[in-house]
Amino acid sequence: MLVSPQRGGVGFVLSHEQFPPGELIEYAVAAEAAGFGAVWASDHFHPWQDDQGHAGQAWLTLAAIGQRTRRLTMGTAVTCPIYRYSPAIVAQAFATLGLLYPGRVFLGVGTGEAVNETPAGGGWGPYPERLARLREAITLIRRLWTGDWVTSAGPAFPLANARIYDAPTEPVPVYVAASGPKSAALAGELGDGWITDATTLTGRPETGAAFRAAAAAAGKHPGELPVLAELYAVVGDEAEALAVAPLWQFGPVMGDLISEPDPRQVQRRAAELSSPERTVRSWAIGRDPAVHVRRIEELFAAGATQVYVHSAQPDQRRVIEFYGREVLPALARPDRS
Repeated sequence: MLVSPQRGGVGFVLSHEQFPPGELIEYAVAAEAAGFGAVWASDHFHPWQDDQGHAGQAWLTLAAIGQRTRRLTMGTAVTCPIYRYSPAIVAQAFATLGLLYPGRVFLGVGTGEAVNETPAGGGWGPYPERLARLREAITLIRRLWTGDWVTSAGPAFPLANARIYDAPTEPVPVYVAASGPKSAALAGELGDGWITDATTLTGRPETGAAFRAAAAAAGKHPGELPVLAELYAVVGDEAEALAVAPLWQFGPVMGDLISEPDPRQVQRRAAELSSPERTVRSWAIGRDPAVHVRRIEELFAAGATQVYVHSAQPDQRRVIEFYGREVLPALARPDRS
């Protein structure tokens, strides 16, 4: 049986663009102690913006987190298995993570961003090519996880007699990231669940509809599939949110920057195309726990099975402790179900 995030649960985002790996590991330990049920780690070669300043290797961070925690579900949001990483290497890495931490690991996949794929030598292509390659990659990863010999003619990833000798003993779920209908349809068809963001989930109903329709056409029960949604949050006032917003200014214009390979250029263009005020518009901001509880409940009502809190501020422990003390217990109260 596939592991899936607890329905109605709350996870915590470990941003490799935001902090060095050693700090992220400690935040994962603190998140487990506070009552979070899961973490996901961003999987980047470069940060989105040059001024973010970090980009550790996500799989190594997850391996270390597994040693320091006991119950957290953990995975990537998201790994791009179509350019800088080949599907065979992704399959091997997550098979090993699955063996080390059975029942606790998921693989999030997506079509990627040029800022990660091009500088690492993987290349880049237009969206239809990326979507086709992702379809092929997911299929190959699942075939390799059987432990059987795999030969494939491609077209993107030809394999000749490839085998994962240490295959996972429990299935590792594959969640597909999507903010538009075409990728959401692939998530519904081939994925074990869907990774998205708060704005997409609540503001783009056609994307969720595409996910559910494709899942139903594939013989699945859409209402039973995990839907993981990212929510940016600041425990503080609007001035504090605006102060940190420039590091995330690419967010509202990500679609315009997806093919820009240089994080310095992403930072420059984001400053031109967006603003701090626009950036924080969809965030949960406030010192009142009710603000954060309300935003998370809105996402549950919109179809999320788990909300991942992404703290945009430097003091991560403040947010983790605040949620553990004030927000998670309020969400768990029987009268809120």
